[in-house]
Amino acid sequence: MNDTAKPTAEQQRTRTGLDKDALKRAYLDNLFYLRGRFLEVATTNDLYMAAAYTVRDRMLARWIKSAQTYKDTNARTVCYLSAEFLLGPHLLNNLVNLGITDTARAAGEELELDFEAIVEAEEEPGLGNGGLGRLAACYMDSLATLQIPAIGYGIRYEFGIFDQVIVDGWQSERGDTWLKSGNPWEIPRPKLSFPVGFGGHTEQYTDEHGALRMRWLPSMVVNGMAYDTPIMGYGVGNVNLLRLWKSEAPESFDFQAFNVGDYYGAVHAKMEAETISKVLYPNDEPEAGKALRLKQQYFFVSCSLQDMIRLELNNAGTLAHFHEKFAVQLNDTHPSLAVAELMRLLMDEYLMDWTRAWEITRNACHFTNHTLLPEALETWSVHLFERLLPRHLQIIYEINRRFLDEVRVHFFADEARVARMSIIDESFGRRIRMAHLAAVGSKAVNGVAALHTDLLKSTVMHDFYEMWPEKFHNVTNGVTPRRFIAVSNPRLARLITEACGDDRWLRDLACLKQLEEQAEDHGLQAQWRQVKTAAKQDLANWLGERTGFTPDPQTLFDVQAKRIHEYKRQHLSLLHIVWLYEQIKQNPNVELTPRTFIFGGKAAPGYFMAKLIIKLVNAVGEVINNDPQVSGMLRVVFMPDFNVKNGQRLYPAADLSEQISMAGKEASGTGNMKFSMNGALTIGTLDGANVEIRDEVGHDNFFLFGLTAPEVHQRQAEGYRPWEVYHGNEQLKSAVDLIASGLFSHGDTELFRPLTDNLIHSDPFLVLADFQAYVDCQRQVDRAYRAPHHWDRMSILNTARMGKFSSDRSIQDYAERIWGVAPVPIEA
Repeated sequence: MNDTAKPTAEQQRTRTGLDKDALKRAYLDNLFYLRGRFLEVATTNDLYMAAAYTVRDRMLARWIKSAQTYKDTNARTVCYLSAEFLLGPHLLNNLVNLGITDTARAAGEELELDFEAIVEAEEEPGLGNGGLGRLAACYMDSLATLQIPAIGYGIRYEFGIFDQVIVDGWQSERGDTWLKSGNPWEIPRPKLSFPVGFGGHTEQYTDEHGALRMRWLPSMVVNGMAYDTPIMGYGVGNVNLLRLWKSEAPESFDFQAFNVGDYYGAVHAKMEAETISKVLYPNDEPEAGKALRLKQQYFFVSCSLQDMIRLELNNAGTLAHFHEKFAVQLNDTHPSLAVAELMRLLMDEYLMDWTRAWEITRNACHFTNHTLLPEALETWSVHLFERLLPRHLQIIYEINRRFLDEVRVHFFADEARVARMSIIDESFGRRIRMAHLAAVGSKAVNGVAALHTDLLKSTVMHDFYEMWPEKFHNVTNGVTPRRFIAVSNPRLARLITEACGDDRWLRDLACLKQLEEQAEDHGLQAQWRQVKTAAKQDLANWLGERTGFTPDPQTLFDVQAKRIHEYKRQHLSLLHIVWLYEQIKQNPNVELTPRTFIFGGKAAPGYFMAKLIIKLVNAVGEVINNDPQVSGMLRVVFMPDFNVKNGQRLYPAADLSEQISMAGKEASGTGNMKFSMNGALTIGTLDGANVEIRDEVGHDNFFLFGLTAPEVHQRQAEGYRPWEVYHGNEQLKSAVDLIASGLFSHGDTELFRPLTDNLIHSDPFLVLADFQAYVDCQRQVDRAYRAPHHWDRMSILNTARMGKFSSDRSIQDYAERIWGVAPVPIEA
């Protein structure tokens, strides 16, 4: 490029400058040249898009510099494979990471823009279902902040997790059209596309060296096109890459079919191909849904591995050191097909022998297990594999044959163990156990909380742990304080920075420890309570607009927000609410702390019992909120469409965080961390990361109740009889009976019968067994909240001691103990 073609210093400043004047000039340029608008006629979406492009411009130079440096230094790179990336809105998060939030706000004021309205206009990218996808997003943020080269790989779903609408108390699902107004953060890469096959058959042949080879001839081929999103680190020059794949037909239009009047046939291939990346988690009840899910998993795994191979061949010219260049992290079982696909690519496409290909695969892949629930441990029928992925089935059979030979030698004459460890489950129709495939084909296996990892090693993966104890690690989950304090709760962020003397805590959350010595300070406590009350008022106003009910911010905000599931036991909280309601009705002068119970979360569309729980929350709320006798004492509200954006309203406002799953069922939880970081106190069982949170914040600052995991196991092993518990506790029986009576269902005694009958006759998650301990513990909460200085001190200490639960610490653990990667700093 000659000198006359280079941008001037002023032009560069407009694109990359961080001062107020540069932001104003860039904003107006982007509004005019990219949106074709001027301020007087611009829509709110135009104003948002111009803001997003202005911020993205400031990331692109750093992004390109990061990619170039990583390439030039041949840096070892983390490739994080996840079916979900629940990113949350980008704009504020990127402003925080660039350090220009206040400058951007001031620039907006001078342009007479409504900064809050522009921020609010951003659509939630609904590319995840809950904790798994939000964890992946936190980890991408931390990888960039810790200056570790990384690429996140997933699917660019056209429709994300459904929007939840409450109709007559029931959950109703609406399509999540998050792309309808455009996505300014992504850059399409139409030339970066890879073929992905399905179906067909395989055939043997002999290559030019006389070696026996296998060739796969698929009956259907789709292309995966890349869409790239920059992921900015906090306070650093590093910008990493999130690469999501969209499925397309190799030829989207059959001109000959159209000419003869077959209009459907002319676009049939396009429709079938695009279905693969159409919807996040299609209903897998019908066989077609199962096939689509398997296609999705293979599609993004294949595209991602082909991309890694492309990068390595461009850089090194050989795949001999692929495992030294890339640390491939499998986020749960969804990407576990990477083991078979990498073997296929290395052997069939690049003609490696089995031994070398297996060595590379087993050293490249690492597996995170996220669940102990048997129904969540993915399996696929051999028949479905045979139809969709015949070559991979052959490879899995061979992996299994060689692996079981190892098992027979290691556990001599133990055929029962061989059957348990086999990748192919022969017990109920032949099925492929994806967690087993991932464990066999990975260098490391990790759980996501200390208790979870211990249970993993002693239950679902016990045999694998006994064979390869060195493979198993614990990496307790974490969340990013940038989004979940700085973005979600700016008032608290400012107070913490003032109390700590600087904002180093945003990069090193352990610095929050400085708050401990001030926890008794009544001045800080007063400011702390003001911040909490302001957040509660903000949430109350928002709920009033969305639900018609505005909670009183002076009441205790008791919050349970997470996926609706029986093991998470939202119905235990409901039994407590019904019990409280009875207490007030029987004795209006009873001494109780005024509370607002806030629920949030989505139920899987096909999960009837979870949907019934949502209906019960709303039904109980309808009765209680309209009963003047309990006015001012008790309120119940359901927050619709709980997602990252709405979570950012909720976490700062909670006084009490409900983490009450049955012990031994929750892998970790991350909502528990977000609430505690924002000063909420936890009432919870010893489940998931609750165990470690309690140890960190102090046992006196955590409301503990309930059976432990060993006690749960013992109770069930002895023959748990919920009927006896129900009849042996008059308060419990009265609460259950009140629900069954029709009081909360306009006299309909059948509506909630499936729920109450399940509790009385089955109770698989020991709701009734933990009821009395839960009620007693809630009495402790009542007493504590009525002592404001005591409560404020506990709240401050909860925040001060949450340093361990930063995703930065989690990523540091992965980097040092599992991946063996080092930072590559990029100057800002």
